Amino acid sequence: MSDKQKTIQKEIKISGKGLHSGKQVELTFKPAPENHGYKFRRVDIEGQPIVNALLENVVDTSRGTTIEEKGAKVITVEHVLAAIYGLEIDNILIELNNEEVPIMDGSSKLFVEKLLEAGITEQNEDKKYYTIKNNVIYTDENNDAEIVIIPDSKLNVNVVIEYDSEIVLSQHAYLSKLSDFKNEIANCRTFVLLSELEILLKNNLIKGGDLSNAVVILDKQVNQEELDRIAKLFGERTKKLEDIKNGILNDSQLNYPNEPARHKILDILGDLALLGQPIKGRIIAKKTGHNSNVQIGKKLREVIKKENLKTNAPFYDINIPPIMDITQIKKLLPHRYPFLLVDKIIEMTDTTVIGVKNVTGNEEFFNGHFPKEPVMPGVLQIEAMAQVGGILVLSTVPDPENYTTLFLKIDGVRFKRKVVPGDTLVFKLEFISPLRRGLANMRGQAFVGDSLVAEGELLAQISKNI
Repeated sequence: MSDKQKTIQKEIKISGKGLHSGKQVELTFKPAPENHGYKFRRVDIEGQPIVNALLENVVDTSRGTTIEEKGAKVITVEHVLAAIYGLEIDNILIELNNEEVPIMDGSSKLFVEKLLEAGITEQNEDKKYYTIKNNVIYTDENNDAEIVIIPDSKLNVNVVIEYDSEIVLSQHAYLSKLSDFKNEIANCRTFVLLSELEILLKNNLIKGGDLSNAVVILDKQVNQEELDRIAKLFGERTKKLEDIKNGILNDSQLNYPNEPARHKILDILGDLALLGQPIKGRIIAKKTGHNSNVQIGKKLREVIKKENLKTNAPFYDINIPPIMDITQIKKLLPHRYPFLLVDKIIEMTDTTVIGVKNVTGNEEFFNGHFPKEPVMPGVLQIEAMAQVGGILVLSTVPDPENYTTLFLKIDGVRFKRKVVPGDTLVFKLEFISPLRRGLANMRGQAFVGDSLVAEGELLAQISKNI
């Protein structure tokens, strides 16, 4: 039985201050429909822009993960995304009235509590897991960091951290299954080494940081005078050196002996939530940080994209008769040699059409387009794609021979590789939205074998012949 997608049952709010900005912010969790994913909305900006929580929108990983889309930014997203991902929620809208997610207690605990208070409900659509098939590896030699994702039947995470400190020499943490996140990982707070603290403050960071939202670890020997100076910079009361236990500056001690390593698991889950879909696989990380998490995520996203393209490539069997041959195509399209660029239609539904163009060395355009090394012009690839799409548009009227399809706009065109004599182009066109007022918005792809060679979005108008 397939797992179903989930969202929350009702809207719920939480507020606090940003770790780096120090500004108060109200965050609102809202239910979202199936296949919506994770999105932020900046309600404090005119037009209330949406920022999609995706890896391609990451713009900074220096002391947290920041995403930005069309000028709208959301800072320190990892803890709230870890809470959502850890509770296996698939669809949610997160509204903010400022640019930074509140730090709360430095963990995901309070976000988890709010989400559970809102209630989690199943939706009708199945979850869209990506199952790791081959090892994906990222290595950062400068920081001696490595993160590997290997095949497994479920998601689990193994983390090792190492610091040159008597307190945090080496720690290991393991999350065996995502359902344990709430009880074993969610309450693990972010941490900072004392040696890093002054640098962060001098760089105008952690304005909202204090001992209530971060664990401060003494990673070096200090005297009382230095401790007093650091406390003043941090805006905290002075603590006696002899009162410090286990090298932890906070009054409250660690929730677990390996809380820092567990928090690294939390960060990994929050950063990999930006993949846009849940995964099944084993994550093994050593000395990783936000940059490493994002880089491995981007490598994995490329693997997923390539696999999806192969999956999306239409199957073309030359032994199966087409549903529309060149004679039938000529009855619909007004184009003729040398501008009729569709040879056959092999599949068509109410929303999708698949057509074929056999590229031969006898094409007229090869006489002038790189004749010594012939390449099919990109504009003709798009023209052929448009003609296939035109057939789909004309199929929506009862008397297509009395109509013509005129293309109004082409967006997002990308050419992936050259098309040469001997290639068989297979075009797939599908409606992005329902046909309205004679306007058709379509997404087009051109394949040679399993390889995507061109893609774009086309807007067309169906017009009755005079």
